[in-house]
Amino acid sequence: MALKHWSLDDIDWSRFDASKVSPDLIAVIKTAAMVERNGADYGSYLNGVFKDDPVFQAVAAEWAKEEEQHGIALGRWAALADPNFDMDASFTRFTDMYKIPVDAEASIRGSLTGELCARCVVETGTSSFYSAIRDAVDEPVLRQICKNIAADEFRHYQLFYRHMERYLAEHRGGASTWERFKVAFTRFREADDDEIASAYHAGNAVPGAYDRATSNAAYAARAFGFYQKRHVRRAGHMFAQAAGFNPEGLAAKLLAALLWTVIWFRGRKFRPVLAKA
Repeated sequence: MALKHWSLDDIDWSRFDASKVSPDLIAVIKTAAMVERNGADYGSYLNGVFKDDPVFQAVAAEWAKEEEQHGIALGRWAALADPNFDMDASFTRFTDMYKIPVDAEASIRGSLTGELCARCVVETGTSSFYSAIRDAVDEPVLRQICKNIAADEFRHYQLFYRHMERYLAEHRGGASTWERFKVAFTRFREADDDEIASAYHAGNAVPGAYDRATSNAAYAARAFGFYQKRHVRRAGHMFAQAAGFNPEGLAAKLLAALLWTVIWFRGRKFRPVLAKA
């Protein structure tokens, strides 16, 4: 029997504590709400790319619904923290700025296995991100939301990884270990692309013209401040596994060490501030 997925009604919204919220925390959550709520468009993209695989299409449709719910939950929390926040208006600004190729019929990753690898990398980042927020903040409602989302994202990683293994076993849309590594590394680097920057700019109603570099830097400095080394170590293992390497091997350890160095450096300014949120 399938486990019942959590809903917005399972969140105890009455426990919201405004005294445990900071402007920098709100800025990060507004950004995350934009990206997560865009699950429907990502679902449409995957539906087209995997047009010959109805089994995966059904899985992707459920995944997209869960992603949307993440965005709605985070947006509702952001509106509690900032009564002036208008989730619908912010999301419209975001989708006007950033477009997903919903009509695509082939993966932008070059193969179906590569597409699944890229999705694993995304879930690696989100599961570690929400785990980091859950462990860093004291606001009870946000902790509950992030606990639920982190569990979902880890489950989503496992889901995409299982289907990637199926494609590899069936030699369907396959990719070598080297090709998977290139896809994984490319997707990791895309964390600095227009999606996050646009979400930060739109979600926080940043005045003036949009500047990708400025918005990315503003978001990363705050978001990376939540992480502890254990979150990055787990992410390194998951990344290595998705790329085709031993998740307990030297490559995973080296990757985790490199990631931690980058994350610590970029989040050093806000880490003491966010730890008190």
